[in-house]
Amino acid sequence: MNPTQPNLAEAHVDAPAVAEAGVADVGLQVGYWPRVWRRFRRDRFALLGAGIVILMILVAIFAQRIAPYDPGFEDPNGTTLLGAPLPPSPGHWLGTDPNGRDALSRIIYGAQVSLLVGIVGNGAAGLIGLLLGSLAGYFRGWVDTLISRIIDVFLAFPVYLLALALVAVLAPSVRTVIGIIIVVYWTLTARIIRGQVLSLRERDFVEAARSLGQGELGIMVRHIYPHLIATMAVYTSLGIAATVIFESGLSYLGVGVPHGTPSWGNMISENQDAVTTAPWLVFGPGAAIVLTVLGFNLLGDGLRDALDPFRE
Repeated sequence: MNPTQPNLAEAHVDAPAVAEAGVADVGLQVGYWPRVWRRFRRDRFALLGAGIVILMILVAIFAQRIAPYDPGFEDPNGTTLLGAPLPPSPGHWLGTDPNGRDALSRIIYGAQVSLLVGIVGNGAAGLIGLLLGSLAGYFRGWVDTLISRIIDVFLAFPVYLLALALVAVLAPSVRTVIGIIIVVYWTLTARIIRGQVLSLRERDFVEAARSLGQGELGIMVRHIYPHLIATMAVYTSLGIAATVIFESGLSYLGVGVPHGTPSWGNMISENQDAVTTAPWLVFGPGAAIVLTVLGFNLLGDGLRDALDPFRE
């Protein structure tokens, strides 16, 4: 059964709410999406994750208005007389780096890089994985064999080794990192979607649509893809968390975004030698990575539970 059209006979009816609203059609109260929202808003950790994600997105969007300084501005008074970075103070809430640049401003602008790479890269990888995985699972035969073998080839390479090989050919940039994420992560989504579609194509509603003469493309669009919304929502959210870590790791190794760009991974790499003398330069971007990953993971777990059609 299509999860967007649940069986009302099996749904939980909130009788007081129905009576209070004066709604005759109980289906308006117990539809699939209202039940999803009800389950989601009852999950405090999911709401916390959603709040963190929204906060980070707002920080990235309004970075120019929020950041107290330009991320590349080297304050002449931003270091001590000996050239050491300044500790946190009213003028620089999270201190400065050895070049006199405001650490808080660079962390705020770093959210733009991390979320841009995570959302765009993981979103594109998800779409490619959805398309190829659904084709492999639905048509099977040589199509499934070809796509599955391609997936196996990509999965045979260690992730960071494959990334290093691609960076050796392409110059480090935000576009390069996004391209690497697409190449690396589409295979994971495709394998998951393939398994889902292999099961869905044998369901009665697909056979009924096929017996009525509906084309294969129409069956996939109208009957297969709606069932994959929950899976894609969950794995996209969790995938963004993974790609934020991946981008930070590449930047830390010096093969991610260009050196000097306000990226969390770059900040940790540039200031790791000062972890004992100026720990705020490492703990600040590290905390930003942890908070962002935590937010997307909590959101993904909450979506998984809320979108489960068999969960009350």
